[in-house]
Amino acid sequence: MKLIAAFFQLIRWRNLLFITLTQYLFYYCVFNPLVNPDEYFPRHLLFILLVCSSTLIAAAGYIINDYFDLQIDAVNRPAKVVVDRIIRRRWAIIWHLVLSGAGIFLSFVVSWKTGSWIIVLANFFCVLLLWFYSTTFKKMTLSGNIIIAALTAWVIVVVYFFAGAKFGIWVNIILPFDAKRFFKLTVMYAGFAFVVSLVREVIKDLEDMEGDVRYNCKTMPITWGVPASKVFVAVWLIVCIALLIIVQLYAWQSGWWTVVLYSILLIILPLVYLLKKLRDAITSNDYYRLSGLVKFIMLTGILTMAFFAFY
Repeated sequence: MKLIAAFFQLIRWRNLLFITLTQYLFYYCVFNPLVNPDEYFPRHLLFILLVCSSTLIAAAGYIINDYFDLQIDAVNRPAKVVVDRIIRRRWAIIWHLVLSGAGIFLSFVVSWKTGSWIIVLANFFCVLLLWFYSTTFKKMTLSGNIIIAALTAWVIVVVYFFAGAKFGIWVNIILPFDAKRFFKLTVMYAGFAFVVSLVREVIKDLEDMEGDVRYNCKTMPITWGVPASKVFVAVWLIVCIALLIIVQLYAWQSGWWTVVLYSILLIILPLVYLLKKLRDAITSNDYYRLSGLVKFIMLTGILTMAFFAFY
């Protein structure tokens, strides 16, 4: 039982559930209401394979990250280290290869059945990015943060391609769904996921400075300094808040009162609170709590997808 619990901790099972929830909500609550049921035939089994491929690749990414971060994690979060204590390093690599291979294989099946080859190509590129992120980019200024933010956004964008849409073709081609609106919603949610994930990654770098300094990492707080890193995060938070307010004005004009109230209480106000607490944060525990708050904001933001099933 201890080994099983350690494995689920290693693959970050809660984060995998979040990926699954995001893709299901985006496909069934955001995309489905835009479909003409007489012309579009849902591909439920293939969608399950798509979700499985995303979660398998993400799980493999978490494993390889812990494999290469063993010494740093022993300093930053010793109680959570699994590799080489409960799960041997050799088995960690084997599981990484097995899960990555399974994820790419399922991506190939989905691409073959849907004709959207960008899915398997991009997912293969994701596996490579996760490897090089763990070995190289994570220790560099901003590069690793951008990679993780982009991969988070891809969780949503891949559903866009699975649905049969392609960037720009809705201008001249008639599809069995409102492709123009679907494109806008994809950009909105993928953009939100990118910005919030980028903010969280920098906050995590602030939290992990002790171990990163010891092992010569060049993360933003180390190379730019803590004050500059806080300004970077604050700028993105302000941009996110401003854009969300604009979106709420459109939702208000459309009569989406419930959505507006929900977004103000559970997304915008927590972002404002995060901005305030960021200014006062000093210790690693302060940044840890801020990172948890960012995860909460990302969850509440993604849950707004459910409203599209009722409007």
